[in-house]
Amino acid sequence: MINGSGLVSSCKKQLLTGSHHFGTDTFYIALYSDSAPLDLDLTTAYTTQGEISGTGYTAGGQALAGVQVLGPAAQTAYVTFNNPVWSGSTLQARAALIYNKTFANNAVAILDFGSDKYSNQGNFTVVFPPPGPTTALIRLL
Repeated sequence: MINGSGLVSSCKKQLLTGSHHFGTDTFYIALYSDSAPLDLDLTTAYTTQGEISGTGYTAGGQALAGVQVLGPAAQTAYVTFNNPVWSGSTLQARAALIYNKTFANNAVAILDFGSDKYSNQGNFTVVFPPPGPTTALIRLL
């Protein structure tokens, strides 16, 4: 039920109206199973539907650290974060949702991992695409 990776449609309008402030707001990342109703056009906020559970994971996910707004490069501005890690975890996830906890839990981006990913009493790490004008998950062309 997961439809795509990238910036959700509702976030695009919110960016143009100044609702998201990557320099000051707190952004979270939550993990989801393959049954989660995550859709680039329909997802507008954090949801518990399809969110995973497991050792080392707390509902709502975790705060993203190392937020950087970069560019412009090649006429593109983009955002990057440190890769989040759930240490000592036993998890199974198919996707993730980045959302703005400061701005009413509004959805920002969906990451479809393409298949289930696992950790077994180890680290579960979400590796973001490299920061760059053509590779960053969150970018404005």
